[in-house]
Amino acid sequence: MEDIEYLVVGAGVTGLSFANFVDTAPDNWLIIERENEPGGYCRTVLQDGFVWDYSGHFFHFRHPEIEQFLKDRMPGQRVETIQKSAGILYNGHRIDFPFQKNIHQLPKQDFLECLHDLYFRNSDRTIESFLDMVHARFGRAIAEKFLVPYNEKLYACDLDRLDADAMGRFFPHADIGDIIRNFTQADNSSYNATFTYPAGGAIQYVNALLHDLPDDRICYGESLQHIDIDARIATTNRRRIRYGHLVSSIPYVHLMDAAGRPWDKTQFTWNKVLVFNLGFDSKGQTVDHWQYIPDRDICFYRVGFYDNIFDTERMSLYIEIGLSSDENVGDTNQWLKQVLSDLKTLGIVNQQQLISWHSVLLDPAYVHIASTARTRVDTTRAELQPHGIHSLGRYGGWTYCAIEDNIVEARDLAHTLGPKKPTR
Repeated sequence: MEDIEYLVVGAGVTGLSFANFVDTAPDNWLIIERENEPGGYCRTVLQDGFVWDYSGHFFHFRHPEIEQFLKDRMPGQRVETIQKSAGILYNGHRIDFPFQKNIHQLPKQDFLECLHDLYFRNSDRTIESFLDMVHARFGRAIAEKFLVPYNEKLYACDLDRLDADAMGRFFPHADIGDIIRNFTQADNSSYNATFTYPAGGAIQYVNALLHDLPDDRICYGESLQHIDIDARIATTNRRRIRYGHLVSSIPYVHLMDAAGRPWDKTQFTWNKVLVFNLGFDSKGQTVDHWQYIPDRDICFYRVGFYDNIFDTERMSLYIEIGLSSDENVGDTNQWLKQVLSDLKTLGIVNQQQLISWHSVLLDPAYVHIASTARTRVDTTRAELQPHGIHSLGRYGGWTYCAIEDNIVEARDLAHTLGPKKPTR
């Protein structure tokens, strides 16, 4: 049996960040990763001259030292800082995102309906869910024209199953004053008003996190199967490992399965996202980096334009389709036909010819954040911490967060468990 101080489960951004910041010799930590490559969902596909990710992975830095830490480990890599342009395709019209601050860009009748319902909204409505929140804050029309259909397509569930604050700081709140002021003084700023993206794709950030790590301390094709909590022994598909601390970024429910702990399937739910990366022979629209699609007759909820980041000559898209966790994906070729048909319906694709494509299924993709699940996660984490088990990251913490948040959380845990290691 092997002995290790820090056993890290998952070689995604969270696990690799912990290994970077924990102040110990490499012999004292080990990463196991069930896939045959690092990155988790933050991976990149290079195909036929196109650069695609496992969906749109754009970094929004709030901590300059984290951004610099990564850049210092990306020598020679071109990284652009982009002023975001995002639109919404609504009934044949493009309006700026967020919808609630740009209702004045709608056709007159839709605009008047939204403004009327915003003014006469029932702000005293009891708020017990995300659905209640959007109706109480913005009124019926704004909710039903965009916020409800778009988010139902994204999360693939009824919005009354989500907490009012399910999206936290990432939801673009606005009061009546903000909305009316935006009629003449545009201010669509948000947490991701700017983003950074490397020419080589999101995997370059993963490569930066790998830069200082010994290759032999990351074991690919090795998955966690069982944890003996009291003995602090982890069993993988290859061996048994006695650990001092187990740092896990795998989904909370999978960690509970490995630890032999039950979890309520009615509380812990999530969606899947089927992603299509599409490469065309010529350019399309040049305005937006991504567009939101609330139309229920269109199969995808968002389309992103990689080619508009670096102004390349061929249209390069990512398409995101939200599915329930128990939905059978079926034939991806049939999905592709539907996607292409819908792109033509929206006018995104006209004369362009598809010359390359790739698909990937993210499962889980977005977890459904409800108070009962959050309370259970917080309680379990507190119970497991004295046993040296730490569950973190978007899926380990069962939360909604940015990629940088995972780095910061892993860094803070590393500093908590040992002496602080300088960020740079």
